[in-house]
Parts: sequence; C-alpha cells; structure tokens
Amino acid sequence: MIQNDYPFPGRQVKKLLLSGAMLLGLATTVQAQDSASSKIPFDGIETNWQNGSDRRDSSVFHGKYFIPTIMLDMNYTHSFNNPNDNTVVGSTALARNNEVQLSQLSFGGDFTYQNARARFLMQFGTRSQVVPRNDLSPYRGQYQLANVYRYLSEAYAGYHINKWYGINVDAGLFMSYIGLNSYYQTENWEYQASYTSDNTPWFFNGIRIQIFPSKTLKIEPWIINGWQSYGKFNSMPGLGANITWNPTNSFKLLTNDYYGTDAAGLPHRYRFHSDNSLQIRYVNKPDSKGISKAAFSLTGDLGFEKGDGVNGFKDDPVKGPAQYFLSAMFYNRIWFAKNKFAWTIGGGLMNNPGRYLVLYPTGQASPLPDPNNPTQTEGKFPFSANPGDQFHAWDASTNLDYMPNQSILFRLEFVHRHADVPYFAGPGGVTSQTGYTTSVLDPNWRPDLVNSEDRIILALLFRL
Repeated sequence: MIQNDYPFPGRQVKKLLLSGAMLLGLATTVQAQDSASSKIPFDGIETNWQNGSDRRDSSVFHGKYFIPTIMLDMNYTHSFNNPNDNTVVGSTALARNNEVQLSQLSFGGDFTYQNARARFLMQFGTRSQVVPRNDLSPYRGQYQLANVYRYLSEAYAGYHINKWYGINVDAGLFMSYIGLNSYYQTENWEYQASYTSDNTPWFFNGIRIQIFPSKTLKIEPWIINGWQSYGKFNSMPGLGANITWNPTNSFKLLTNDYYGTDAAGLPHRYRFHSDNSLQIRYVNKPDSKGISKAAFSLTGDLGFEKGDGVNGFKDDPVKGPAQYFLSAMFYNRIWFAKNKFAWTIGGGLMNNPGRYLVLYPTGQASPLPDPNNPTQTEGKFPFSANPGDQFHAWDASTNLDYMPNQSILFRLEFVHRHADVPYFAGPGGVTSQTGYTTSVLDPNWRPDLVNSEDRIILALLFRL
C-alpha cells in the first residue's frame, strides 16, 4: 500500500519540491531540507501518476525539522440492495450505506533532526473501527491493543545511515505495501479496492529496514508481529520484504513476500504470500486538452496456509483440505483536460478456499467474537471459515474524478461485486430483524446475505 521510498520522511516532500522548485520559487526551501546526503532515491523520476502514490508534485508546507500532513476522506455510498441497517459488508473503505460518513481524518507529519527521523499520523473516522476489527491478536493475553492503536495509522521512529542512496532503520507502526493500493484513498485510482487489495494487510507493527543500493532500487526487509496484527498470534514473528524497482518515469515493478504463523491458537499453521505489481504509463502529454496521460496497473497475488489441518494447494486425506489465495486486479486510468479529470475502469477476481483472507460479514447480531474462541468469526451467526470452505469472487468498477487542484479530488464511482456464496448485506441487513444490534431476536431471524451488490460511491478527498 502506501510507500515511503525516501531516506528521510521529508525526502518525499523534498522530491515533490524539487520537481516544482523553479516554477513555484521554492529553491530556498529545497536547500533547507535535510542535506546529510546528496543522493536521493528515485530523484527526478515521476511517481505522482502511479496507483497508490502521492499525486502531488509540490507541497504548501516546508520546514527544516517538521513537515505536516493533513488528509480528509468523506464518502456517501448507496447500495442497491438497500440493507435496513445501513451496514456495508466486505469493505475496509466503507462502513455505512445512505449516510454521509467521515471515513478518515488524518493529521501528523514527518520529523527530521540530523540523521534521526520520525513520522506519525493520527486517524479518526470509520476506518479507525473498520480496519482494527479484523485483527484478533489482542485475544491472546491481556490489554485491548486494538483500542490502544486504533487512532494511529502510522507511528514510527528511526535512523538514517549515509550509505549508497540511503539506509533507514525504523521501528513502530507503518503501512503495508501488499496489494498495491495505498491506505489513503487520496492516493488510489479507485475508492472501493478490489479483493486483491482489500483482503490483504493495511498495516504492520514491528521493524523495517529500507535499503537503497541505487537510485532506482529499494530493498526493504520486515520483522513484524504478523499479518495486519498489533500483537502476535503465536510465538513466531512475521518475516517479509518489499523490493521496488522504478527505473524510469513510466515504469514501476515491485514484489512483496511474507512468511508467518497467523492463525490464532494454531502455531504449526504457516502462511506464505507473494504480491506482485506492474505499472506502466503509456501516454504523457501534460499540456493536452484531450488525453493528457494514460496508465495501467496489474497486480497478482499467490499465497497459501499449511499445517494444523490444512494443506496449501492440494487436498490431502490426512493433512487436510487445500487452503490458498489466488487473486489479480487490473486498472486502466486516463487523464484528460490537462489532468483536471480522470476516468478509471478495472476490477479483479479472487479464489480463497478456506476463506482465511476473506473479510467476514460485519455485525450479525453480536458486537464481538468470542474471546475464548478467537478463530471463530464475528457474530451470533458467524460466517463459516472452516478448512475446505470455498470462496470465489469477482468485482468491476468505474469512476470519474474531478481534480481542480492537487489538494482536492471529487469522485463518482460505480462498483459491482459478486461472490459464489451469500456474502453481501441484503435488504434485511446483518445486525437484527429491526435494523440494529440487539440481544432480543426473533428466533427465526437470520442475517440477510446475498451473492452480489451494486453500489454508487461519492467521495471528497482532501490532502494538504
């Protein structure tokens, strides 16, 4: 998801400033940025067209020691299924239907002093509930870790080493890159992410080392608590790495790979996951009143779990059924009218036997999973996620963006999603027969889940 590819937190803004310094008169500000190293990774390479990257080419903020960040994400979405409780199922971007929602308010920034560095971003809004609810690691041991961390999207500190094009050693809470999309919607081509992105992790908690051996290459190992987990599910930490190669203004290739034990109470069940993306810009005419830019992104994921009753890609009568994840997503984006408008179309598909990466339907008449059984999905009528349970799904979307300047974006999006099992909220909702969570239920009531949904999303995305 979001990537900080620069030796200092301020390097990203420094790179933005460099690209527009002559035009905006910011040369003095650029010089005031950290000067510990004259080698800047990806210097001169345009990244603001890429899916999952900051689209700005300059910043209104500048400073020697601190550069602030402010982001606001508002949305309104309508599901044509019209669930009576307004609950959105199977999304980390959306929470409520037919209501204007503050999805995310983030503020914070980047600190630098000599070679010391730190970054923090607070987060408020529905995402501070929707994303942490998928982490069940707090049920191992004491303390409500989800509540402790839920209002932080990023919080880490580290040290920069002046070697090659820079080496950073950071510890704390940082964004995942698995699934290409950024955690911050203002950086994405689409609002409702495809399954490949929405069903993979948004954050990591641990240690990362960013190594820039050349101007166009980043190698980043991770030692983390686990797969989108504030704590550890078992005794083994998660291990992984990102490799990003961005040799030109129009080409980017990356891979993310992960290995860990992430099934609660099953210490001998191992997970491997490989996520790979290609991005190509095939038109670039920034002054054109017609098509000014065009690009596509292609992402493919492959993963599996093995041990403690499941057996990777192959059913076995002794070791257990297959449990794996195969997915892909493709998006094409065309900018026009000097990049003031953009049209995106795309979608993806997912095959996930065992459903170990499926976002479980929300609510279902009970607010929390059973703490004595952390492998059970949420609700009084939990969505089945047993070994051997099949899940095949696909989605398609298209949107139109209006971008009067680089700090604000208005988006109108249509999304269709389908699954081969009842999964999305139907007219009866998923929390109770009366449309809200209650312990007094009609004994004949069940969550109303259906196989598909169509929805419209209106979003206002602001970044400064």
